[in-house]
Amino acid sequence: MTLAMTRPRRITSDSGPWPLHSADASRQIEALAAAACEPHSLMQRAGEATARLALALAPHGQRIWIAAGPGNNGGDGFEAAYQLKRAGRQVQITALGNPARRPADAAASLARAQAAGVRIETFLPADLQCDLAIDAVFGLGSTRTAEGLFADALRLFNRLPGPRLAVDLPSGLDSDCGLVHGEVGAQATHTVALLTLKPGLFTGRGRQQAGEVWFDDLRTGELAAQLPPQAWLGGADAARDVPAPRQHARHKGSFGDVIIVGGAAGMGGAALLAGRAALVGGAGRVYVSALDPDAPQLDMLWPELMLRPNLWRESGAALASATVVCGCGGGDAVREALPLLMTRAARLVLDADALNAIATDTALQTLLTARAGRGQTTVLTPHPLEAARLAGVAGAAEVQSDRLGHAQRLAERTGCIVLLKGSGSVIAAPQQPSRINASGNARLASAGTGDVLAGWLGGLWAAAQAQVPPPSPHRVTQAAAWLHGMAAEGSGERAPLTATLLLQRLGAVG
Repeated sequence: MTLAMTRPRRITSDSGPWPLHSADASRQIEALAAAACEPHSLMQRAGEATARLALALAPHGQRIWIAAGPGNNGGDGFEAAYQLKRAGRQVQITALGNPARRPADAAASLARAQAAGVRIETFLPADLQCDLAIDAVFGLGSTRTAEGLFADALRLFNRLPGPRLAVDLPSGLDSDCGLVHGEVGAQATHTVALLTLKPGLFTGRGRQQAGEVWFDDLRTGELAAQLPPQAWLGGADAARDVPAPRQHARHKGSFGDVIIVGGAAGMGGAALLAGRAALVGGAGRVYVSALDPDAPQLDMLWPELMLRPNLWRESGAALASATVVCGCGGGDAVREALPLLMTRAARLVLDADALNAIATDTALQTLLTARAGRGQTTVLTPHPLEAARLAGVAGAAEVQSDRLGHAQRLAERTGCIVLLKGSGSVIAAPQQPSRINASGNARLASAGTGDVLAGWLGGLWAAAQAQVPPPSPHRVTQAAAWLHGMAAEGSGERAPLTATLLLQRLGAVG
């Protein structure tokens, strides 16, 4: 049998931008689609899309196991089983939950699967042998914690060695924020998102739980465009013109100055990494103004850097025209520099210790929020714990439970662009839809890569001033995050990527 539909499209780091819809918006779109279709046809399309991808993932596989829950996600699984059985596969279903609570569409798909000869049981197989497994347990918007037989089914699913395909969302994953509810959630190798793409697939735990994400709009066309997305997935679109090709008539002064302020005693390497990254990012000149009075006067490996310890104190004119990156290895010493930098710097990137200092000082917070009123743009680059300190919430786990929401609220409160780092970095700006960065992997979880990102962003931002017209700081931040992530891709995800090697790769991707 040949399934009469187009194959789901894979969502890659360099595709997009893609609209991401919340659970509430996705339900509204589903209702619009159901009203425009014949009864039961939307679930049939979902089953077809799932079966199509299953056959592509395991073209020679014969044995398929499906864990189907009590709701419409389970109905999608029953419908996929029907299609796979018709395609000549041996299909075994474990039907979970109370059958009396099964929705009408799901019950109809179960009946179709039974009529086709699909083997359906209500217990887990003792010795499961399968070539592909499908998770259709919990669906859109579910906040249910997997317990009992549900948890056992997900643990079995996670242990299986072959392809593991999740329908719409991995069970247990929050569709809006990427949080896993409870102790166990499905960990798929592939997920087929249906009708809409959900932000939780791409941030927090989402990428780890979902594996490769594929998308099928179930032939509903432009219905999703009727509701605004919660956020956008992308970055490659911003990087198409940042950095721009360099014109022959330009000189180093055309591409701006970057001043790095950081590197307190014992932490000079962070400031040097940021300075080197700013050079790679395209800045015409880069000054490292170390906060350690005994800092070296020359970077022997990168002599292009100009090491000027007191520059931030001595030249207000330099601050007013430069892109300033502050905080990398700044320690407590950064507190002294922050009032002047926040008052004078035209373009300011605040990272690490600068953020921690602001979080505990109301006077610095006032200076920060005043910058937007003067037309001075600021980008904050916190990791989750730094964001928690700035937001005054309990800790990193609180931020991780709603990465999009916390990033957007921090942007609105401070008037700054916020780049919340982590898996699926979030770029938020006041009065604008948030972006989730599509690139990167866990190889970036190593010392110094955040310093590289801050300096890289500063270098791109300085160089972008030569473009006519210059791209918005929001767009530059998106490009910086995406290129930084792309530098970690293409060579596996096992060994960490050192900051020095990251610098070399940034030179190639930028």
